[in-house]
Amino acid sequence: MPTLAPFAHPLYVMAKPAGSLCNLQCEYCYYLEKRHLYDHAGETPTVNGQRSMDDRTLEEFIRQYLEAQTQPEVLFTWHGGEPLMRPLSFYKRVLELQRKHARGRHIDNCLQTNGTLITDEWCAFFRENNWLIGISIDGPQDFHDEYRRARGGQPSFHKVMRGIHLLQKHGVEWNAMGVVNDYNADYPLEVYHFYKEAGCQYIQFTPIVERLLTHADGRHLASPGDEAEAPLAPFSVRPGQYAHFCCTIFDEWVRHDVGRVFVQLFDSTLARWVGEEAGLCSMGETCGHAAVIEANGDVYSCDHFVFPEYLLGNIHKDTITSMMYSERQRLFGQAKRNALPHQCLSCQWLFVCNGGCPKDRFVGGLNYLCEDFHQFFAHVAPYMDFMKEELLHQRPPANVMGVRSEELGVRS
Repeated sequence: MPTLAPFAHPLYVMAKPAGSLCNLQCEYCYYLEKRHLYDHAGETPTVNGQRSMDDRTLEEFIRQYLEAQTQPEVLFTWHGGEPLMRPLSFYKRVLELQRKHARGRHIDNCLQTNGTLITDEWCAFFRENNWLIGISIDGPQDFHDEYRRARGGQPSFHKVMRGIHLLQKHGVEWNAMGVVNDYNADYPLEVYHFYKEAGCQYIQFTPIVERLLTHADGRHLASPGDEAEAPLAPFSVRPGQYAHFCCTIFDEWVRHDVGRVFVQLFDSTLARWVGEEAGLCSMGETCGHAAVIEANGDVYSCDHFVFPEYLLGNIHKDTITSMMYSERQRLFGQAKRNALPHQCLSCQWLFVCNGGCPKDRFVGGLNYLCEDFHQFFAHVAPYMDFMKEELLHQRPPANVMGVRSEELGVRS
């Protein structure tokens, strides 16, 4: 058993109760192909022929996950694929097992869904048990349906909006996760205003950056560890696009919505500005505190590193504690900092960027979006400086909305 040194962050292991099974086939999805890792899996039960988490694995995960925590509040995150491919009875069982193994800890649950399978019954369960629901939606209909379609090519936007309306009807807390891709990145204000008009106050933007390798059985995502040249997937956001997208939305937000709409990128940037930990793991100095568990109990170093070379073990043979505090996972997490190239180490924005996500560092060791990060942080710096001072003097950062740009030294 390794010597335990608590993570700077709470320890997370995100669960995939339905594996990569999903009722949609989004063109940019990085998880659908993970089913190939388990085509030969043994006794794990199936949903529509694909692997799903059985009761034994579920209880072992919940028990071990709670035992691994060093803090009194514990967050469970249910992800996919599409986690609502599992029946409501599965999540009622989740609550039973959490109560059984809680030992006085306070437990919260969040679930990330494409929203198309939400019903009144699901909403009643979420509301009664205070679950936070993340909805994947990429903006207005044209932008969303560009890549987020069903297996037969049918659009999904109207079904997602129906799910959102049901959540609102039942008073379920929800937030939006939008993938920034090569298409919607050209329309930042249309995307941002859509979320506001939909009543969403919490927004997470995730830039899609994926590379493709050709194998005998077709094209697959490149592993972050692949050294071979791999072309970018056509849906990936392009350099310059992402900076324009973020800066344009920031300008709108900083004039009208500070303290009213919460954009994870902006909140995390402000946190780093004042020396606090960011809510975005990509901005952390190191990583390795957030792993993922597959339906059969396999644990991988990170949700974006579900490749054989990043398999830590299985909860039926190892413990979450031993895997998460293992030397292998420690080195994985520290590599984020230790592998930074000289250009990053001498960069004025290192304190906030920390090189971005390691999976995207394939341009001579630099992040694919490095120049976009430079442009964004330089753009927001005067506003971040002002909001930092407000916070240090125990005043609301929303005061920035009443300050003219020229007073901050911003050139029009």
